[in-house]
Amino acid sequence: MQQASAAHRAMGIALVLTLILAFRSPAVAGEDGGFVALFDGKTLDGWEQHGGKAKYYVEDGAIVGQSVPNTPNSFLCTKKKFKNFILEYEFLCDPQLNSGVQFRSNVYDKPVEYTYKTRNGKTATKTVPAGRVHGYQAEIDPNKPDRMWTAGVYDEGRRGWLFPGLCGGDPKKFTEQGKRLFRPGAWNHVRVECRGDHIRTWLNGELRADFHDDLTPEGFVGLQVHGVGGRKDPLRVRWRNLRIKELD
Repeated sequence: MQQASAAHRAMGIALVLTLILAFRSPAVAGEDGGFVALFDGKTLDGWEQHGGKAKYYVEDGAIVGQSVPNTPNSFLCTKKKFKNFILEYEFLCDPQLNSGVQFRSNVYDKPVEYTYKTRNGKTATKTVPAGRVHGYQAEIDPNKPDRMWTAGVYDEGRRGWLFPGLCGGDPKKFTEQGKRLFRPGAWNHVRVECRGDHIRTWLNGELRADFHDDLTPEGFVGLQVHGVGGRKDPLRVRWRNLRIKELD
């Protein structure tokens, strides 16, 4: 009888633990995973704008970036910089707008010169002017349906395409994968992982970019609204569930 009673108590404890795990909130689960929200869902606290004069505001729990005519690329950037991390977010972009999310990016009050290796191994230099946001960008390009390099990595303000491009990747295969993965007119999920010089991205759960580059080890996260020239009707891109997990 005592053995049976002990067994029943053990089963009861196991059931309670199972229920606790099953019904705990997503917020608690996120904290357990080490992720921190970059956006509180209500305000733009912790962010600052650089570059152009596109409009940024909060609507329905998302950050909205809205194009403005005759202004250069605009960036809403975190005040904090990050080095090694996992960044996750969802985006919904007007099919006629180009956008992206900067990471390990910077902007300075004075011009800064970078030295790097070209694809053929030669040394090259690039001077970035004062006030110019530059650095790695996880691309959002629904306006390029024949290319579809969303979640590819572009070096904004410096070297151009890194993956596919300077740091590897087959452009044709990358396009085919992008057309298969991208969800037009719907929310898409992106994951960016930076560990030392190893950079990887995922689009809707599938690996996209995977390369090594050490030009910039640290910087902010930035939400880009690409310049649209003289176009007057507003185009919009939205981001939600922005969160980051810093790594050792």
